[in-house]
Amino acid sequence: MTTTFETQRAALADVVAIPVTPFAEDGSVDQDAHRALLRRLLDGGVGTLTPNGNTGEFYALTPQERQLVTELTIDEAGDRAVILVGVGHDVPTAVACARHAREHGAQMVMVHQPVHPYVSQSGWVDYHRAIAEAVPELGVVPYIRNPQLHGDRLAELADACPNVIGVKYAVPDAARFAAFARDAGLDRFVWVAGLAEPYAPSYFSAGATGFTSGLVNVAPAVSLNMLEALRAGDYPAAMKVWEQIRRFEELRAANGSANNVTVVKEALASLGLCRREVRPPSKPLPEQERSEVAVIAAGWSI
Repeated sequence: MTTTFETQRAALADVVAIPVTPFAEDGSVDQDAHRALLRRLLDGGVGTLTPNGNTGEFYALTPQERQLVTELTIDEAGDRAVILVGVGHDVPTAVACARHAREHGAQMVMVHQPVHPYVSQSGWVDYHRAIAEAVPELGVVPYIRNPQLHGDRLAELADACPNVIGVKYAVPDAARFAAFARDAGLDRFVWVAGLAEPYAPSYFSAGATGFTSGLVNVAPAVSLNMLEALRAGDYPAAMKVWEQIRRFEELRAANGSANNVTVVKEALASLGLCRREVRPPSKPLPEQERSEVAVIAAGWSI
């Protein structure tokens, strides 16, 4: 029987939430706060969750913590959401994490962009193929941040691995995205705007049908409002939301996105939802920016 992955494909054409990983005072993962934040997303209408994404500080978590976050998310979500687990690092580690996700009930894995300093085009295919072939029952979503990668390489990967069903595209260039998607096969994959709400309108105009979000941790309704407008093709309405979130996202993107996670956690801390602490190489915000983030978060309809 051929797997069609219809449920997984539908889940990618949505707001793909990247939950934060809250830490307790002793520096460990705060499991109670984590569950509470997940429930808040689910109650807010979010139906796709990505544990171990970059907003979840994937690269700052230990292997045991990544497993814990996966298990907490799957357990808390139950049948209320589709789970897309972030995996990566070396091939054996990524495969082990993907199999762990499968064993605990996840429906998809997102493969983080390889961090090796020397990534060849064919090597990129080999890396993702090894992971996808290890979990043929799961939908596989490459996370593409490399502007040098050609769309035909993605098509080559999917020819070998039909469970490669979607793409989180995070190169900040809408024209490049449009070309890449068409070279790979616009209708063959679900295209997810991987740079979140700031890029969602331009990427939707070129063929994306979903977008990732860290902001959704703070204000689920704001992210869902943008999705509703984009699905309706109402770009003026989508840009109204864009204007609403602009400063928040500018703070996250400043200095090479140094405070991408920090700003989200600061907003949550200002609302009393979790501690602000992040792990190195991230760093908490200075006091002036803390105040600005708090004002923004308080002003949203949450």
